[in-house]
Amino acid sequence: MPASAEIPRRGFGLYIHWPFCVSKCPYCDFNSHVRERVDAARWQAAYLREMAHYAEAGIGLGETVTSVFFGGGTPSLMPPDTAAAILEAARTYWRFSDDVEITLEANPNSAEAGKFAAFAQAGVNRLSIGVQSFDADVLKFLGRAHDAGEARAAIAAAAKAVPRYSFDLIYARPGQTAEQWRNELRAALALAGDHLSLYTLTIEPNTGFAGAVARGALHPMPSDDQAALYDLTQEILDDAGLPAYEISNHAKPGGESRHNLVYWRSGEYLGLGPGAHGRILRGDAWQATQTRRKPEVWLEQVETQGHGRESETPVASAERAEEALMMGLRLAEGVYASNFRAATGLDLDVFVPRARSAPLEAAGLLYRDNARITATREGRAVLDGLLARLLA
Repeated sequence: MPASAEIPRRGFGLYIHWPFCVSKCPYCDFNSHVRERVDAARWQAAYLREMAHYAEAGIGLGETVTSVFFGGGTPSLMPPDTAAAILEAARTYWRFSDDVEITLEANPNSAEAGKFAAFAQAGVNRLSIGVQSFDADVLKFLGRAHDAGEARAAIAAAAKAVPRYSFDLIYARPGQTAEQWRNELRAALALAGDHLSLYTLTIEPNTGFAGAVARGALHPMPSDDQAALYDLTQEILDDAGLPAYEISNHAKPGGESRHNLVYWRSGEYLGLGPGAHGRILRGDAWQATQTRRKPEVWLEQVETQGHGRESETPVASAERAEEALMMGLRLAEGVYASNFRAATGLDLDVFVPRARSAPLEAAGLLYRDNARITATREGRAVLDGLLARLLA
């Protein structure tokens, strides 16, 4: 696993959280809410005001925005004019890179897919579609509000509207067989662009599925069976030319999500909207930001104070270093020593002594040279345990 000749850029990202959904899926623990009515003009004004607050405070001053991500919730419910206004304002505060990636998460419902062209006109150049499955029974199990036909139509609409698109699938569902998953992946690859996100079903606390597990009404797939499906996924996607560049994300070379790479490479990002997190620099000091989660509380605070911030706390070098290692080892490229030092001020060889990583290298779980430290495919499959050893 030789080191890349080019050290990847970390980037500066903007994240905009739209917290509203048509319905709440039973597996979802994101900050999403169902509302009968949303005052779009009021919300647009609030996003612009919070953005102005941070820009006027000098956040990202001199940086080049490499990515903008509209996440949620379901930002495809947002009026395209709101996305256009946010992007127009952002360009007045920050310089955008020539190849800036502007992603919008979308559901495949027909009404939302019908807005893809308008979002492209607003400046969106990448769509990420929450398909989750092409099987009617699975979609019902997952609580999705679309059918398989809408999913395929939405992918076709995305391919027509924007240069780049991705979609998500959920696997390792109770009772799912290897043959079923193999067939699902074949169907997905026939529709895929340059990127696919493939997530194992995780039972998150305080979700509908967590309640079903507690009642004995849902039995998660055993971990060994999940691991077998994960291995099958790597095999099939490698053969298709979309290898895993991160544990759950696959792409053709150059098709990686640049915004998510900002997180995984420990770059700076500003989070706007209810429940958004950020890692920003004030001078040379890293700060962790968190906004108010409840939409109405965030909205009222922005209107009265100019921002929806709940907390902003300093991130110590050691904490930042742990974050950089935990996030970076999710990537196939691993953690570059130069990026680690830029993000933390610490030397990677000091923070993770060679003597500590050597047994993991010998076991085939890590690769290390003078440029970087990388978890192998086998290491990424057991990353939590690997990190516990490295951070001991």
